[in-house]
Amino acid sequence: MIKRILTVAGAAASILAMPVNARIEINTDDSAVTGGGGANLPPYLQCVPYARQLTGIQIRGDAWTWWNQAAGRYSRGFAPKVGAVMALKPHGNSRLGHVAAVSKIIDSRTILIRHSNWSPIGGRRGQIEDNVKVVDVSEAGDWSAVRIWYAPIQALGGSHWPVSGFIYPGKPAKAEKLTRQPLLPWPDAPKAGKPGKPAKAEKAAKPTKPGKDPIADLIKKKTGW
Repeated sequence: MIKRILTVAGAAASILAMPVNARIEINTDDSAVTGGGGANLPPYLQCVPYARQLTGIQIRGDAWTWWNQAAGRYSRGFAPKVGAVMALKPHGNSRLGHVAAVSKIIDSRTILIRHSNWSPIGGRRGQIEDNVKVVDVSEAGDWSAVRIWYAPIQALGGSHWPVSGFIYPGKPAKAEKLTRQPLLPWPDAPKAGKPGKPAKAEKAAKPTKPGKDPIADLIKKKTGW
């Protein structure tokens, strides 16, 4: 009994002695994820298995690798869509990137997401947050940088997180071309398509010469004067 107590105490001391920024490997078994949060969720959940479970996009590995891994397997783009994965690039102290599932479009520059392991909640990381706000803060309005809701301050975080893009559940189109461009406001944004031909300009009426009387001209034409 004494030996067992000493073993547990030694393990606890080893964990406390770890550096604050040390990476802890955890079990990311998808069977433990239940979508909206449940009693059977693990006490620490990474963003990757949660995003995979919510969207059905079967990519594994660190979050920053998802964008390139999706090439040729899933459709990608730069516009948020419900059910898509928003893929963040590494930034600041985050060397592994981040992924989150888009749950709702509010307007052309605001969405809601579901993700895990972002805000510390109750003093613990690895917690689920559902339907929290994300705002596009890019100068061009093209979703290349965002601010994300941060629970400890009950507001958007101050960091501008670089976005690789959005990964959609469907297969990519042949010869998929990715062009980042500003988005038009919802719900008036037209669907992407071939640009139509510009309307022909109406011919301007010829100006009346000074000194001419159009009524007199009409009378002359009718009477043959």
